Amino acid sequence: MSESAQPRGRALRIGIGAALILIVGVFAVVVGMGVVRSAGEQVVSVPVSGATAEPLYVDVQGAVAAPGVYLLDADARVVDAVAAAGGFRDDADSSGINLARLVIDGEQLVVPTVSAEGSAAAPIDDGLININAADTAELEELPRIGEALASRIIAWREENGPFRTVDDLGNVSGIGKKMLETLRPLVKVG
Repeated sequence: MSESAQPRGRALRIGIGAALILIVGVFAVVVGMGVVRSAGEQVVSVPVSGATAEPLYVDVQGAVAAPGVYLLDADARVVDAVAAAGGFRDDADSSGINLARLVIDGEQLVVPTVSAEGSAAAPIDDGLININAADTAELEELPRIGEALASRIIAWREENGPFRTVDDLGNVSGIGKKMLETLRPLVKVG
C-alpha cells in the first residue's frame, strides 16, 4: 500500500466514526426532548394483568382522591379506574357504581358524593340513551329503530362486549352512515 493511501484510509475511518457519534448524539437529544415534553403530562398508567389490546383513557372525576385522566389496560374495570385515581374519598357514595363493569375508552366516570342527609346526590340526566345499558324498549325510542334493529344492537353488544364509541353502532347490521349520523346526537356509550 502506498503512503498516500494510508492517510486517506485513516481519514475515512475518522470521518465515519465522527458521523456515527453525531447520529448517536442527535438521537439522544430527540429522546431527551420527548422525555422532557412528557414530564408535564398528567396521564397515569396503571397496569392491569393480561391486557393485549390498546390501552384506554378514562377520565375519573368526583369523590376520588386524585381526579384526572388515567391510562388503563384494555380489560380494565371501574374498580381499576377508581384505584388509579387514589380510591374513594370519605364522602363518596359507591353504592350506585358497578365496580365490576368494564371501562370504555374515552369515558368519564363520575363518583357521586353523599349529601348532608346521607343520600347520594342525584345523577345528572343528559337525556341521551346509553347504548351499552339500554334495553329494547329504550332503544325503540330512537328514530328509525324498531324491535328488530333494537334486538340486533343488543345482540351485537352481547357478542362483542360494550360499545367503545358511538361509531361502533355502524358495525350493527342495518345501521348505515346516514342512520348513524341521525343517532349520534341522541346516544352515548358511558
